[in-house]
Amino acid sequence: MTDTLNADPPRRIRSFVLRQGRITASQKNALENLWPRYGLDPAAAFDPAAVFGRRAPLTLEIGFGNGESLAAMAQSLPAEDFIGAEVHPPGIGHLLIELERRGLDNVRVFRVDAVELLENCIPEGALARILVFFPDPWHKQRHKKRRLVSPAFARLAASRLAPGGVFHAATDWEDYAMQMLEVLNGCETLVNQAPDGRFSERPAYRTPTKFEQRGQRLGHGVWDLVYRRS
Repeated sequence: MTDTLNADPPRRIRSFVLRQGRITASQKNALENLWPRYGLDPAAAFDPAAVFGRRAPLTLEIGFGNGESLAAMAQSLPAEDFIGAEVHPPGIGHLLIELERRGLDNVRVFRVDAVELLENCIPEGALARILVFFPDPWHKQRHKKRRLVSPAFARLAASRLAPGGVFHAATDWEDYAMQMLEVLNGCETLVNQAPDGRFSERPAYRTPTKFEQRGQRLGHGVWDLVYRRS
């Protein structure tokens, strides 16, 4: 396992907090043995064609959690390539296990803050899609400054999309959904794909998570926001 995986990202105001979550023996083993195969170093130059051995549409998922939805998406779209950004080792370990179990080679992983990844690693116009599913809502008023989707983030993300590329966010917090709607509608290079300029139906490639399905059974709402770079 490389120093990149072990090192905590530099301290600054972020959209996440590194928690000492429980890591299983199998996840730890995956981090030790599978990271060299699937992990990427954010300090090194990122060339998608060199990494994947081909040129294909490239999707970035920010904050993939346990990675099951990312692995399922990659398996269902073998002609496309995927990179995931996550900071929590248990989730990374779980994804690595899934990638090996499914025999996938079209996914690579960064352990790095998403903003730093977009700023320093991803070339402008390189991505076909950026996915931000259920980011931390930071629901307390004093913490809302930590929310990932801000005007600056929207401009940065849009610049990394190819023309016609898709930015897709989803949340189960209505307050955050309304904030994202305002922010993303205000980004001049992103065009809302909903007919009424608000929220979209869930695209087929976003499979509902177990947490989301449980929330829906309890009557919780989910809001999808789909934009295309002009």
